[in-house]
Amino acid sequence: MVRNIGNLDRIIRIVAGLALVSLVFVGPQTPWGWLGLVLIGTAAIGWCPPYALLGLSTCSAPSRKA
Repeated sequence: MVRNIGNLDRIIRIVAGLALVSLVFVGPQTPWGWLGLVLIGTAAIGWCPPYALLGLSTCSAPSRKA
């Protein structure tokens, strides 16, 4: 897997993921908030499958295989 998520994109994904997960416990308490774990997971590994399929990359550093 080639890293295709840059640092700013990772930060945005973590913040958005945490906001979605918080919906499970606070506010409307909807189970849809668990989808935030997908954002947190992709930020943690630095690779996004849809980006790979579309040939996108927000990573400014040269890609390297993990």
